[in-house]
Amino acid sequence: MLHFTHSSVIDATTEVVWKFHERPDILQLLNPPWQPVQVVRREGGLEVGAITEFRLFLGLLPLTWLARHTECEQYRLFVDTQISGPFESWIHRHQFESIDNKTRLTDAISFSMPGGGTVEFISGWLVQAQLEAMFRYRHYITKRECKSQQNVLHS
Repeated sequence: MLHFTHSSVIDATTEVVWKFHERPDILQLLNPPWQPVQVVRREGGLEVGAITEFRLFLGLLPLTWLARHTECEQYRLFVDTQISGPFESWIHRHQFESIDNKTRLTDAISFSMPGGGTVEFISGWLVQAQLEAMFRYRHYITKRECKSQQNVLHS
């Protein structure tokens, strides 16, 4: 099993950052432009049992990914677990921590790749690098959107 973590401090309250993640267009907004993803369906918000199905494209090869929210504590965390998709297993924890009217947002992912340890050893670094780029982008967008929303609330 491989692990990836990306964390940053957002200049907005935990409530603002949480509500940003509840937006129906959140996946389209947070998806980097270099990574083609199509949201097929989204049933529910952040609550336990909510399902999201999307299609990734590796070159011309489409891959369907289905995930379910398996944990949710409002303003604290929600967890996506892969039901079916490109990984052997995938658990993504979105954690929100309030710090002096700001929010530490942490994305923590545990995953394993099909083919076991040898495949993970050979290509795990590539997946880690792709995740790093993707979450740098996601956190940049989150900071930008939440800071502007925070400013609207205090205007």
